Amino acid sequence: MSRTDYFHDPAAPPANSVVPSVTAVVTDDVGRLLLIHRTDNNLWALPGGGHDIGESVAESVVREVREETGIEVEVVAVSGLYTDPRHVMAYDDGEVRQQFSICFKARPLGGSLRTSEESKEVRWVDPADLDDLDIHPSMRLRIKHGLEADRVQPYIG
Repeated sequence: MSRTDYFHDPAAPPANSVVPSVTAVVTDDVGRLLLIHRTDNNLWALPGGGHDIGESVAESVVREVREETGIEVEVVAVSGLYTDPRHVMAYDDGEVRQQFSICFKARPLGGSLRTSEESKEVRWVDPADLDDLDIHPSMRLRIKHGLEADRVQPYIG
């Protein structure tokens, strides 16, 4: 299913749903960031997805990262809460979802990089190379907050 992101766009359609989701800032021992090239909007992003009934949000993070990247992770902290009502995602089935994402920091435990139905490419990216990738502004904000080593409190906004 394709998706169009609207970020502070006055032409955005009104939201008709809110779905809790998670994303993960996963960094390896040399500081590279785990990113996926999404199939639904063709943008680079942190791995993540919807929170399922019967899971804790930490379990959702572990499952989503594994499903989209092949990497097993351990959640270590909350990086931020992203609920901007002026960021909506319109899907081709008519759903227009208001952003509601909890971003976590996680560390890799093992596994091997692989793609999925949601990720056409998966790679470890040096933060210095992020400007070379097509990344949504909201995702850039999550990445920025997740990589700030001195951030003590999570971002809430």
